[in-house]
Amino acid sequence: MSELPNIPVLGVPETRLQAVAQQLGCPLSVQQSSLLAGYLDLIERWNKVYNLTAVRDPQEMLTLHLADSLAVIAPLRRWMAQRVPESVVAPQLLDVGSGAGLPGVVIAICCPEISVTCVDTVGKKAAFIRQVAVTLKLSNLRSVHARVETLTSAHDVVCSRAFSSLADFTAGSERALAAGGVWLAMKGKTPTQELAALQHNVQVFHVEPLAVPGLEAERCIVWMGRK
Repeated sequence: MSELPNIPVLGVPETRLQAVAQQLGCPLSVQQSSLLAGYLDLIERWNKVYNLTAVRDPQEMLTLHLADSLAVIAPLRRWMAQRVPESVVAPQLLDVGSGAGLPGVVIAICCPEISVTCVDTVGKKAAFIRQVAVTLKLSNLRSVHARVETLTSAHDVVCSRAFSSLADFTAGSERALAAGGVWLAMKGKTPTQELAALQHNVQVFHVEPLAVPGLEAERCIVWMGRK
């Protein structure tokens, strides 16, 4: 990411974005807060035509979309620091059923060292992510219009946010997970029944609770890998 794109931001003050990120342990640079505000503005604009998300109010988007996605940044950074060795090749992350780019776009903005691919079966949503990458000049973000089952490129992290059951998520994306890679599933309450229904070759190694500023509902990350 180099120079900032010239995007008028209509909704959420960047100072509020910075305060939320600070609470979540992932402080933002001025550039990152500007990019996130610009991204939120793009969602708002596209929503008027393409119905990317049911949430319309920019303030609600900040809490339900951006803050919820920002909550994964600090845990993701910790895992990357421990498990992914330094390399000339950027760590690869796949966001499955990305929709409007949550959390994939947020990760691409906050973690420019990670190469992020967003995959979705809905063409207009994949097109939106491509537009975000071009408009915000995110060279580490790409969009794929496909079913995740068709992808075979290896990714260090395969993530999803309220995409499907854990069993369907892991089974569908198994070929896209690199050796030694992890699945990162963002969920609400701890999904006890889904955990019990996982395939025998999937191991849950951590269920990490998340506290999202402004959101009373429970949130967690389910971390999984191959046995």
